[in-house]
Amino acid sequence: MRPGYRSARGSPALGLLLLLRLPWPVWGAEAFQGNTPGEPVILHWVLDGRPWRMVTLEQPVSKLEVGLVALKAEGQELLLELEKNHRLLAPGYTETHYSPDGQPVVLFPNHTDHCHYHGRVRGFLDSWVVLSICSGMRGLITLSSNTSYYVHPWPAGDSKDFLTHKIFRTEQLLSWKGACGYRDPGDKRDMASLSCDTQIRERRESLGSPRYLELYIVADHTLFLTQHRNLNHTKQRLLEVASYVDQILRTLDIQVALTGLEVWTEEDQSRVTPDANATLWAFLQWRQGLWARQPHDSAQLLTGRAFQGATVGLAPVEGMCRAESSGGVSTDHSELPIGAAATMAHEIGHSLGLSHDPDGCCVEAAAEQGGCVMAAATRHPFPRVFSACSRRQLRAFFRKGGGACLSNAPDSGLLVPRAYCGNGFVEEGEECDCGAGQECPDSCCLAHNCSLRAGAQCTHGDCCAHCLLKPAGAPCRRSAGDCDLPEFCTGASPYCPPDIYLLDGSPCARGRGYCRDGACPTLEHQCQQLWGPGSRPAPEACFQVVNSAGDAHGNCGQQGDSSFLPCAQSDAQCGKLQCQGGEQSALAPHMVPVDSTIPLGSRQVTCKGAFVLPGTHLDLPDLGLVESGTQCGPRMVCQERRCQNTTFRELDLCLTACHGHGTLRTLPEPNSHLEKPVPHGPACTPKQVESKSQDPVSGEK
Repeated sequence: MRPGYRSARGSPALGLLLLLRLPWPVWGAEAFQGNTPGEPVILHWVLDGRPWRMVTLEQPVSKLEVGLVALKAEGQELLLELEKNHRLLAPGYTETHYSPDGQPVVLFPNHTDHCHYHGRVRGFLDSWVVLSICSGMRGLITLSSNTSYYVHPWPAGDSKDFLTHKIFRTEQLLSWKGACGYRDPGDKRDMASLSCDTQIRERRESLGSPRYLELYIVADHTLFLTQHRNLNHTKQRLLEVASYVDQILRTLDIQVALTGLEVWTEEDQSRVTPDANATLWAFLQWRQGLWARQPHDSAQLLTGRAFQGATVGLAPVEGMCRAESSGGVSTDHSELPIGAAATMAHEIGHSLGLSHDPDGCCVEAAAEQGGCVMAAATRHPFPRVFSACSRRQLRAFFRKGGGACLSNAPDSGLLVPRAYCGNGFVEEGEECDCGAGQECPDSCCLAHNCSLRAGAQCTHGDCCAHCLLKPAGAPCRRSAGDCDLPEFCTGASPYCPPDIYLLDGSPCARGRGYCRDGACPTLEHQCQQLWGPGSRPAPEACFQVVNSAGDAHGNCGQQGDSSFLPCAQSDAQCGKLQCQGGEQSALAPHMVPVDSTIPLGSRQVTCKGAFVLPGTHLDLPDLGLVESGTQCGPRMVCQERRCQNTTFRELDLCLTACHGHGTLRTLPEPNSHLEKPVPHGPACTPKQVESKSQDPVSGEK
């Protein structure tokens, strides 16, 4: 029994601030034999304005670069303008599975030879289409935010030599009532700046420079089993998921380039259990070894298992581009791959710093049409767009230096073998591209030849204003804190230079922390995140006494799925966060305040902690735990709930090179696939510019 006593000060209102799985039927292969909703439909490839060939199973048109497909939905003739998604697979794309003896088998297929297409419906301005034609044609046809269809192969009687299809409205699959999302009444901190304009109908604002997410997707062993141990079927399902995720993230001006797929054909390579949190952190630890052999920006595990409770996905908030947290886990919870894709896009959203949409924020899509991607609960039909609130949060994440690895584009010459004016993407030989709309929304661009108007220098980007480049030295990205440096326009490019920050291990917060991936994790900052501006870390005795208990309120992690581990004396500051002062209730949702009173000398002191409400499964990290990378002693930081000696190799090398006279910064390699900038030779900034000033002409820091 520990000295003193502890009491819980009540629990916050419980709202839907996790990604919930609402119950739906799980269909097997027999369900597609005739029990699915919708009407039979015949699809034809169109050539010279006339039907050319029926879409069949026996004759896939995998080599077609662009094409037209005609079909009828609810009596309406639709003409699909399709183009192969050349950007879907990155150069160096790999497919990995495992031999019976457990050895990885890595294949290097041609990254342009696939059967996944995207496009639009002729005559529908806001339409988009994502289809695979690998075996028949299956995918999503969206005419507007209110009308979407799903088409899929369907055997016609006993015929074996051709295939017909079925088409149905997405809401026919299941229709559930539900709001855009739920804002927890106690979660004032994140939502205060998220007021939404309910009349959002103007042109969608660009998020600035284009960004590219190099994605790696893994299927666990259970998912492989649910696909009847068919490796090709499993890989095609992952490719379909990736294709949908790409389309969803494009509403945030982020393009997906799939660097690899992996199927755990023999056994799971990391621990997968019904505990979503344990599964996530085991996968993220495995992912660090994966990155060494296959560089990527984010890795996502898709599992065939069901998680405990209603959770279908989990990811660390703002984890994108961080070595220890750039990934997530999702369950493959629906017969349609768009379901898993919506969940995966939601978790990637958390990695990009997006919280759940508060009430009234999602005006882009009605609830019966799936709502928005960052809704707390997912439902049929699945969401496909991000809200304006999410876009504002993403801009804030990028402004403070988050997601730096997304600035590096894969080799565009390899990704795009041919330029096509009018497809909405700026390719080789083009200066701009308005897309296929009848009116170009870009006043700087000539739609007919994808060139700039006379006198224009640019169309978009953080360093472009009114079709002209901003002058050299114009600020384009502010410093995000002690460990970050501001960026300035060069005068030669419309895009802000890559984010540059101080090397890991550089002292910050007046010696109370060490820089880590451009941030400065300190106990003081974490207490203020949880309890508000008036909070501060509790005395060290609070950490020593409370975290030695080894229970839900004080521990250094869990052993298995249940028992908690007490902190050793040397690791006490790496367990549960102990604070004083601030608000009475935690600012984070689902956190129960716990006061522990301990003797300190001749007086009693209160140690203020918090734990997650029992039975809650969050898809956000537990703010009641000390953050990894927090200083716990001289040249010591918290890692895996232990206070460990650390060496900052790059920092030490640069200190030697600079002879101790300078501030150390990162320099990104051009076209680097690394998840964070690395030193490109020693980079020393003279001490007189530690205030983060910059030569306004040269752009050198």
